[in-house]
Amino acid sequence: MKALRVVDLVKRYGDLEAVKGIGFEVSEGEVFALVGPNGAGKSTTLKICATILEASSGTLEVFGLDLRRDAAKARSLLSYLPEEAGAYRHLTGLQYLRFMAGIFVDDGDRAKACVEEAARLSGLGPRLEDRIKTYSKGMTRKLLLARTVMARPRLAILDEPTSGLDVLNAVEVRGLVRALAAGGMSFLVSSHNMLEVEFLSDRVAILAGGRILDCDTAAGLKRRHSAANLEEVFVRIAR
Repeated sequence: MKALRVVDLVKRYGDLEAVKGIGFEVSEGEVFALVGPNGAGKSTTLKICATILEASSGTLEVFGLDLRRDAAKARSLLSYLPEEAGAYRHLTGLQYLRFMAGIFVDDGDRAKACVEEAARLSGLGPRLEDRIKTYSKGMTRKLLLARTVMARPRLAILDEPTSGLDVLNAVEVRGLVRALAAGGMSFLVSSHNMLEVEFLSDRVAILAGGRILDCDTAAGLKRRHSAANLEEVFVRIAR
């Protein structure tokens, strides 16, 4: 069974067709990336897959659950991190994790376990006792990623997970995603940073103008288009 199956997805905003009949699948334990320039339709696609937006047409399934008929059940299997997500700055990191665990997990013992897991995954150590307003952007992003995966969703949807991070923080975030995928968690990731995606993803779909131009492993795309990197692939197929 596929973690995510998207068939002929269309999203319209009035007369504007932002997503134009795209399709792809994400396997269990796979990191699948949508890459492309701003306005390509990446974030819209992720929001639809996360049940934040409703598709104009098409079929979407999360572990076999139809997102139109079984959205509530599907939500219990996935988690979503928006690009511009924020945390409550007046709380400490630990207070924030406890608050979020209380929202997403009913059982008290499991909520406690989720907080412990998030604290470990964040790598923030004693800084979790400090207020979030004192955190750097990288620290806040790692806290948010830990919150996104602390309940061990079967599918995590991440919009620009390393946006604005320095090299060291970006490497740490990529490493965490790869480790979780190795443990069986599936990921749908969007990014405009095609070079970074080469190191993060198992397969890549290049999106532009609301359409998928090509999809394969990074190595397969580079080989097929005789390119040194994904940026060159995009330039060659998007002309």
